[in-house]
Amino acid sequence: MFCRRRVEKIFFSLSLVLIQLIVTAPVPSPALTLEEALSLAKSNLPAYQAQAARVQSSEALYKASLGAYVPSVDASGIASRRDIAGYDSSTNSADVTASLRLFDYKRGHTRDITRYNYNAEQEGLRRSLLDLEFSVKSSFYTTVATRGILAQRKIQLENAQKNFEVAEGRRTFGVAKLSDVLQVSVRLEQARFNLVQAEGSLQKSLSELSSLIGTPVSDAAELQGALTFDLALPDEKRLEEALLRRPEILQAELAVKRAESAEGISTGDFLPVVSGNLTYSRTDTSNPASTSASIYGNPYEDRSASLLATWNLFELGKFYRRKAASIDTLTAAKTLKETERSLRLELRKSYEDFITASRNVKVADEQLRQALQNYDQAFGEYKVGKGDILSVVFAETLLAQAREQDVQAKLNLYLAKALLERVSGIERLEALQETPAQPLDTRTR
Repeated sequence: MFCRRRVEKIFFSLSLVLIQLIVTAPVPSPALTLEEALSLAKSNLPAYQAQAARVQSSEALYKASLGAYVPSVDASGIASRRDIAGYDSSTNSADVTASLRLFDYKRGHTRDITRYNYNAEQEGLRRSLLDLEFSVKSSFYTTVATRGILAQRKIQLENAQKNFEVAEGRRTFGVAKLSDVLQVSVRLEQARFNLVQAEGSLQKSLSELSSLIGTPVSDAAELQGALTFDLALPDEKRLEEALLRRPEILQAELAVKRAESAEGISTGDFLPVVSGNLTYSRTDTSNPASTSASIYGNPYEDRSASLLATWNLFELGKFYRRKAASIDTLTAAKTLKETERSLRLELRKSYEDFITASRNVKVADEQLRQALQNYDQAFGEYKVGKGDILSVVFAETLLAQAREQDVQAKLNLYLAKALLERVSGIERLEALQETPAQPLDTRTR
């Protein structure tokens, strides 16, 4: 009996411990991919949402322009009461008028302008999306790279600590000078300082990314992704084709069409406006002695149909308005050409930056390999008493620079990729890789 109670007590204690471990165990946070970050930014970024609202506003104005093609109905009423020399009388009247504009040269061009404005806002939304994607990509890549630099600086601190321990041990045995220990001690403190700087930079990068996506990211380990060198050179001709579909160029083309429609509106000042009206009126008076009541009866009803034509024969301002509209059309056409020229140049420069960044990654990889070999050699020679401490410190410093340069070179490649995607107006360069890309070293200029 005693053994049974003891076993039950032990089992109960183990159950409590197990429950406590389950409750207090840290819940692994879900990994955040680049695609998820872009989706969160679309849902939370105010600037993008504001542009989406402007699209809805311009769409409503475009639909409102259809009102010039359908009849308009107006109603009015009046009730009056008079007291003249003690004689009291009242009159109630109501009017209903239906109007339809039969001919107006301006209304077609006015509707075209609202449609172009709507299309321009749609392209503005696409432009806002490209800016959003570029900002999120840049922030995401920078945060991942800063996380990598932090990891490299931890390795730097470990190497500096190892150098210090070796120098201190050699001094203990009397085969190294105090100056050797002081040299590596300075480098050790510098490595600690660099580590603190990297931690601060990482927190700032996380804050920027959190602000863009509207969701707090407290740990860089939540970001899923690595900067690897596996980006092929995109086809330049495909990039140029995509460039012509950029929102900025399409908006400039719409500006030309809008200026042409504005020129058509100025031409409408020289043409008549024809409209038809149908009117029904009813008058009810309490004074039977009135003329209308005695002749036409009470209540008095009137139905009429009319055709109205309005034509301005002369106004000095309309001649100059038409001239100004013609100049605006030419200006919009020149602006379109300038937009295409500047964007083609921007694409070319971004393409060259991508190529340069790709080659720098290869150079940085080779430099890191040689720096690692140089440090291992210098450290081994000093450890057996064949080298000096300055060579070890210098080799370790070069290795630290090479490690960070390798991460920075890969970051520059991904930033160049993001910029090239923004300049060409596409979401991902991989979407253009339908045909095999040409190698970097065999491209023709």
